[in-house]
Amino acid sequence: MDISPQCFSILLVLCIFIQSSAHGQSLKPEPFGRRAQAVETNKTLHETKTRFLLFGETNQGCQIRIHHLDTLQECGFNSSLPLVMIIHGWSESVQFSRSHVHLIGYSLGAHVSGFAGSSIGGTRKIGRITGLDAAGPLFEGSSPSNRLSPDDANFVDAIHTFTREHMGLSVGIKQPIGHYDFYPNGGSFQPGCHFLELYRHIAKHGLNAITQTIKCSHERSVHLFIDSLLHASTQSVAYLCSDMDSFSQGLCLSCKKGRCNTLGYHVRQEPRSKSKRLFLVTRAQSPFKVYHYQFKIQFINQTETPIQTTFTVSLLGTKEKMQKIPITLGKGIARNKTYSFLITLDVDIGELIMIKFKWESSAVWANVWNTVQTIIPWSTGPRHPGLVLKTIRVKAGETQQRTTFCSENTDDLQLRPTQEKIFVKCEIKSKTSKRKIR
Repeated sequence: MDISPQCFSILLVLCIFIQSSAHGQSLKPEPFGRRAQAVETNKTLHETKTRFLLFGETNQGCQIRIHHLDTLQECGFNSSLPLVMIIHGWSESVQFSRSHVHLIGYSLGAHVSGFAGSSIGGTRKIGRITGLDAAGPLFEGSSPSNRLSPDDANFVDAIHTFTREHMGLSVGIKQPIGHYDFYPNGGSFQPGCHFLELYRHIAKHGLNAITQTIKCSHERSVHLFIDSLLHASTQSVAYLCSDMDSFSQGLCLSCKKGRCNTLGYHVRQEPRSKSKRLFLVTRAQSPFKVYHYQFKIQFINQTETPIQTTFTVSLLGTKEKMQKIPITLGKGIARNKTYSFLITLDVDIGELIMIKFKWESSAVWANVWNTVQTIIPWSTGPRHPGLVLKTIRVKAGETQQRTTFCSENTDDLQLRPTQEKIFVKCEIKSKTSKRKIR
């Protein structure tokens, strides 16, 4: 190869695609206990199978090693010169099926992956493309041919993590661009990435904390995908829904007819004619998985005006228990209305067997409540009106199990300020009542 007199650098990337069956290697992640061995194996494969060669005016192919920044200096890399990247693919003579290819692109790279997929001629497409918070500016609202789209591969999945708009633009694209589009925490912003977390980022990243905070939500898509590989036994599940508001009410925890899917590497690949938007809640750090529950409660408000208050729910499962999860119901509790809301847990508590529901009002408010009832003897309503809770219906998203809970004390169904009531499975309560009758 003749080198032009003009100084420039050419980075030659030899990407050798190796069919795993030919070498007896599995592409699936190893069990968690063998991760150290897997990392060492992957490191060896990177060093021996993929070569990064830098060609310049003074060298004829100096190898750059991954995670060894000193090799850049050794090879004479000059950051002030233009950089040309040549990426070698595979030849049809190798008889490697395109359907085995999985392209993963982050930000602008997601659309580049789409262009690579769409540019391949013939009837055989690339097997899969994953877009990790694909870039929004200049791509939002564009035609499918000008961005990543479901037509670019046999299966396209996308994870949207930073679609919040600033001056009409968002870093990540908001519109659906795949067969399955995942919107963790609504897709606009991610937990743990707010500027209020800056002090924590300073402790972790030092002077780079501000940069890390700004790109935190955008990069979360990458970490979510990596998380699906590191924690193969605890995959995050997302659910088909129209928007995050409906999802936050617990209205979308259905897995019927493909309405739910796994986020990340292990997604169930079902090409659809129409894009599906799926939502889920995640933790602020790895492992990101949470467990979703829909709670439906019918309140009977014995007062004339809506009650503005906060409740806490404590859950007891067969594996774990969770204490005092706060709940606030919008504009207050009106008369005879059923409320649905979403509760998420960081741990698997197993099968839910008992619920403690408490009206969290201050002692001052409780005294005022009782005083008002005492000084109004002419009131035609109940002497000590409150809220009546008959049943609590719960649906677990991950197991799809539905359970109805009844008050343990059927003689007094009223819930008053600072009071806590215990709810158990209705069938258990029914059996207990029958034994008492006998």
